[in-house]
Formats: sequence, C-alpha cells, structure tokens
Amino acid sequence: MTGRRRTRSTFLPGLLTRHARGAVLCAGAAVACASLLAGCGVVPGTTGGVGDDDTITVMTWAPQDTKATNKPGMPAFARAYARWINANGGINGRKLDVLTCNDHNDSVAAAKCARRAAKENVVAVVGSYSQYADSFFPSLEGAGIPYIGGYGITNAEFTSPLSYPVNGGQPALLAGLGSALADCGPVALIRPDTIAGDQLPPLLDSGLKAGGHRASTDQRAAEDATEYDGQAGRALLTTTAGGTDDGCVVPALGDRNGTFMDSFRRAREDYPEVRTATVLGSVDQTVIDATGGASGPYEGSYITGWYPVATDPRWDGMKRVIREEAFGDNRIDPADAGVQTTWIAYTVFRQIVESLGDGEVSADTVAEALDDGLEVETGGLTPTLRWRFQDKLAGVGFPRLVNANVTLQVVRDGRLVAARKGFIDTTRTLENADVNS
Repeated sequence: MTGRRRTRSTFLPGLLTRHARGAVLCAGAAVACASLLAGCGVVPGTTGGVGDDDTITVMTWAPQDTKATNKPGMPAFARAYARWINANGGINGRKLDVLTCNDHNDSVAAAKCARRAAKENVVAVVGSYSQYADSFFPSLEGAGIPYIGGYGITNAEFTSPLSYPVNGGQPALLAGLGSALADCGPVALIRPDTIAGDQLPPLLDSGLKAGGHRASTDQRAAEDATEYDGQAGRALLTTTAGGTDDGCVVPALGDRNGTFMDSFRRAREDYPEVRTATVLGSVDQTVIDATGGASGPYEGSYITGWYPVATDPRWDGMKRVIREEAFGDNRIDPADAGVQTTWIAYTVFRQIVESLGDGEVSADTVAEALDDGLEVETGGLTPTLRWRFQDKLAGVGFPRLVNANVTLQVVRDGRLVAARKGFIDTTRTLENADVNS
C-alpha cells in the first residue's frame, strides 16, 4: 500500500510517455500541493470499528457551492458509505478511508483534486463528478489511478484507459431521449455553451434520426444565467414554426434547468401544447414538485435515466446506508442520479477489493483486476459490468462505454414513474451517432 506505484503502459502506444510526464509533474508539484490542501477541500472519511493497520484510501470529488452545477450529495454519500462499511468490518477486514475534494466546477480546481489524489497515493477515484476531464485525467493517468464510476459528463470518461464508467453518461441519456421523442413535432435543444455542451446535439439527434425524425435545433445558453427568457421564447418559436403545436423543448442545463423552466413557464402560456423532455440529473421528483407537480411544465414529459426509479426495491441497500449513517443529511437525496452513481461505483469498488482477497490493494492491482475481465454485479441496477479496452462503441469514439442502457420515465399526475418496464439499450443508436462532426 505504501510502496511506489509502477507506471502502467499496457493500453495504447505513447501512453507510457504521458504517464512518465504526469509522474514528473506530480513529483515536482508535491511541495506546492501541500499548500493547496485547504483549497482542495479534502476531508477524511469517518472511521468505524476497523483498525488502522491496513487502510484503503480512495477519493471522491464533485463541485460544491458554485453558481452552476453542484453535486454535494456525492462526496457526502461517499463519506457515509465509508462509515457504514467500516462499522460492518471494512472490506475484507480493511478500513476504507474516503478523501473528498471540491472541484468548484473549475478546471484549475479539478486538476488540484487529481494532483492531491496522486500525492495521497489513493488506489482509485470513485463515484465522482467533474466536467473538466482534460484537466484531471493527465494526473490520474500519470499516477496510474483508476477513475471508477464518473458521472459520464465528458467524452474523456469513455476514452481514457483508466476510466471505468458504470453508466452510459450523457451519450446514452440523450440518444435514448431522442428515440422517445420521435413522435414530436420540431425539437429544440437548450444546452450549455461549453465544451461539454458541444457534445450534446449529435447525441440527441442520433436518437431522433433513429425514429425517423429530423435533427433538433441547437440553442446555446450560459450555464450560470439567472434567467432564460430569450432562450425560452426562441425555443417556442422554433417548435411551433409552420403552424405546428406539438413540438418538444429539451433543456439540458443541469442545475440551471429549473431556472430555464421558470422562464419557459411564463413564455409558454400562448403555446400550451408544446411539451418538454429532459434527462435525469437535470430533473428529479423534488424539482417536479417545486414547479407545480401535475399542473407544472413537466407534466407529460419524458425523462431518460440510467437506473430504475428511486422507489424501486433494488435501491434498498443504498437507502439502508443513508438511513444508518446519514439520516438527516439533506445533501444526500436517494433520488439524485449523482448519489445513485456513487453508490454503484462503491459497489463496484467493494467487489474489486474482495476479488483481491488478502493480496495487495493498490492502484495497479485495482486496475489490473478490472482489465483482466472482472465481472461486477450491481443488484440489477445495471447490467453485469465488464470493461475491455475496445468495446462495442469504440468505432464512434466511446471505447470504454460498456453500459448503454437507459430507462424511460414520464411525469404522470405530478409523479415521476416508469414509462416502460426494463431498460432500453441505446448501443445501436449510438453506433450511428455523428459525434465527430
């Protein structure tokens, strides 16, 4: 656990060079990283009844206290999970120590989190969110640290050889949503004017085209705006062009979806037939309730998610952890897709460590277990997970995307319920996506 980690170079030509360069950068920055500890926001997980002799250290990061996207429930749940697992004997008798970091929705802070992970010799980054993959992956790759269960917000999470995603990210959600909207009139996509946002239109359009629908109208918007009156008005004009009244507006603004819907509700009075649709993570039951429930703008909306609805009994294990170790912590919402992803990521990590038995647990052995074909079960929340470097979607730029399943949900009588049973496999749709245009 405490020895120097060897450089991994088994995936791609030229990766050894990147690893070596990252290692040098991390070593050179080690002294500076100490002064950045407070800014990185690292907090150790609470220990339980397991001794300190053989500790497994991991990290979870996410943005908090920002003007745009915030995911405080992810690191909060990770710490609760550490308390719970340690109170129940640890993993194979080893204590789990969870460090957390606030990436502040900022590329510089994201890079600091990754450098801190390397300095602390963590064996993995687990169940995290950041849209700045280009900033944090070089340090992780340089130190050979696997990234297990990212939120799937960037393409790099589906290309890096050290990334092990548990869901299909934005690609699967938007492809699945597009397929569900094939019976709509004109479709307008409202998305952030960011690098991550630039990846969204071709993914939605792949699903629309699969259903015989023409491409959506792409509308960019500031991700931290305080109102979206102009965007809402343009979206309504677009979706009612030519006298149609059955268009669909798709806001994909993350935490700012609620702000957009405030503007949309006001502008929509003259266009009552225009529907909305979006992806889980932008909308949950709390948002639906806050916007009027059955009389609100989300009534009748299709929403795609990665996992079963929050009331499904397959989430009982996660809810037990929250009940026993985080009761009253209002940052942790069991219906939040970020919290759910963190639970699944730690479920994966626990099985990895258990597969190693009494052997060494390090970044190398964790990644090697995954690369050697370890199959992981998640209690039916996902299909069986297994990562290979070149998977089915390698041809369209997603070689690490191993779970393209999504669920289709609908707001009915103000409640978010399953629109159909089971999962929808978006693999074929994504294979036809023009993501490189």
